Amino acid sequence: MLEDSAQDYLLNQEETLPTTTASIHNPKKLSIIPLIFLIYFEVSGGAYGEEAAVGAAGPLWAILGFLIFPFIWSIPEALVTAELATAFPGNGGYVIWAHRAFGPFWGSLMGSWKFLSGVINLASYPVLCVDYIKLVFPLLSSGLPRYAAILFSTLFLSFLNYTGLVIVGYTAVCLGLISLIPFLLLALFSIPMIDPSRWISLGNQGVEKNWSLFFNTLFWNLNFWDNASTLAGEVEQPQKTFPKALFSAGLLTCLAYLVPLLAATGATPLNQQAWVEGYFADVAQIIAGKWLKVFLEIGAVLSIIGLYEAQLSSCVYQLLGMAELGFLPQCFSVRSKWFNTPWVGILVSTSITIGVSFMNFTTLISSVNFLYSLGMLLEFASFLWLRRKLPTMKRPFKVPMKLPGLVVMCLIPSGFLVYIMSVATGTVFSVSCLVTLVTIVWYFVMNFCKSKRLTNVEDEDLE
Repeated sequence: MLEDSAQDYLLNQEETLPTTTASIHNPKKLSIIPLIFLIYFEVSGGAYGEEAAVGAAGPLWAILGFLIFPFIWSIPEALVTAELATAFPGNGGYVIWAHRAFGPFWGSLMGSWKFLSGVINLASYPVLCVDYIKLVFPLLSSGLPRYAAILFSTLFLSFLNYTGLVIVGYTAVCLGLISLIPFLLLALFSIPMIDPSRWISLGNQGVEKNWSLFFNTLFWNLNFWDNASTLAGEVEQPQKTFPKALFSAGLLTCLAYLVPLLAATGATPLNQQAWVEGYFADVAQIIAGKWLKVFLEIGAVLSIIGLYEAQLSSCVYQLLGMAELGFLPQCFSVRSKWFNTPWVGILVSTSITIGVSFMNFTTLISSVNFLYSLGMLLEFASFLWLRRKLPTMKRPFKVPMKLPGLVVMCLIPSGFLVYIMSVATGTVFSVSCLVTLVTIVWYFVMNFCKSKRLTNVEDEDLE
């Protein structure tokens, strides 16, 4: 009996070991309101970018997509994030989960897939920003002016992130509130013009459905719920804060997509081929006039700033967590003396973002989705295995299901992930294979350097 009690005690001690040490370095923590808006910007940032769903499949399918998809995808991902982020409240997030579930090799793979999907996603925001600005300044539509605008906006937004996570968090609150106002006005002005029969339209006659674009658009607009987990070491009382923030951000996100979509499709005749990125601005002009179009374009720029800041924060604090776990050199955990931010991570993330910014918007989305799908399949597997491997581990928030129910909960979105990957182009598949190969090589290089004492990574870090 004494031996059994001793074993139980040691098991419980092992299961509650701290995961990273980043949280002790930063006395300024994120509170719940900034965290809500950072999660909101990680996932959405508003209705900007959902136009392609209407263009791909028509109003009815777009509305159904944004109604149903949160239940089969967003809620399971958010529940997994809430449980694991509160159980392992350290910087690194999903990297820690895969590491604890399957070991360092899989933690390294998770880190590369999620990081690369994040920085490639970052590149889509300056592109989307310029796509809105060019409606006012046509000079930015192509050529050198367009590339210069993308480069300048990327560098400026990265410098803003350097000023600190608390500043970024409260900036996200302001940007979120201001960017939502033009959509609220759009909805109010559209009420007298709404014809509900337009909502059940399957699209213009003769326009073929583009299901690949439709599902990629849904996925891109409603994923990344777990990205904020990489900031757990910077959050005030993460065990209590994360579940509340995820629920609040989820409600805000769903309303931010559905209300403008119902207003725009119900109040204007359908011109399906016009529904591309930036079309909400044209709809605003049709419904209320030029002033609302300009206001919405300003809101788009502000929203994209918030999107960029939230995504970049997730990327750099993931790198910080990976450095503390021994997957990356310790320079990635070095913080700025002025702003206490991981400046090496910001520099590396920004450089990669600029490097892939030449890709078009659709290719960016597809590449992000494929890499993210690989990471999410591993994340769901880690979640289920940790439930079985560490059943007695303290979980401040626990999904109220037994293991069979959790398997079903994860199986449905996993099927969708497999579909997203199956419709990827050859270019996207090649990029993903290359990323995976480079990660495997990097993992063994780090192990070799560690064995030869060429780095300051300790043996136990990668065990």
